[in-house]
Amino acid sequence: MTAELIARIDRLESLDEIRQLVSKYGIALDHRDMNALVGLFPEDIQVSKTERGRPALRKWLDETMRVQFDGTSHHVGNHVIEFDDADHAQGIVYSKNEHETGAEWVIMQMMYFDRYERIAGRWFFRRRLPLYWYATDLNKPPIGSRKMRWPGREPYEGGFHDLFPSWKQFWERTGDPDTAVPAPAPIGKFIETMRGSGKAPSVRVR
Repeated sequence: MTAELIARIDRLESLDEIRQLVSKYGIALDHRDMNALVGLFPEDIQVSKTERGRPALRKWLDETMRVQFDGTSHHVGNHVIEFDDADHAQGIVYSKNEHETGAEWVIMQMMYFDRYERIAGRWFFRRRLPLYWYATDLNKPPIGSRKMRWPGREPYEGGFHDLFPSWKQFWERTGDPDTAVPAPAPIGKFIETMRGSGKAPSVRVR
């Protein structure tokens, strides 16, 4: 078997494992298996400016899920994965979520900007950046600005359109584009091409 064929098979297996990683995250979170959930992250995962490691991540997740939600359900959708090298990748994944929180049923549309890393032959989340379009009670459509509307909190923006400059550019422009249609993004560079040189936004987490 040639080296090229081995590399291509490895890439296909890696794609499948990363997709499984995302699905496992939703299942473990919704069923509150915090040990399974933190096992999807590397041992030295950065949790805060001063805390690292799976025990710290488990503590934060346990407190967050216990205080904010009675129940959740995460449904993952669109998923684009691109590789930086054989052991590092990035991805965009959509997630449609439901949350039982006290007397309200909060629905949410969001996406994650992920960084994945393979360590000792196994893929992990190195980082998950959540970007939110809306969160609102099931019976209250989030029309207008500041679509993040959690019970008992002031509404705020969720950064859903901040990762890619195209959203702002589209609405700032009037009339037809005045530039030629560029060539399609190179294979494996779709996310990078859409993002350009922009930095990842800083987003308030729930």
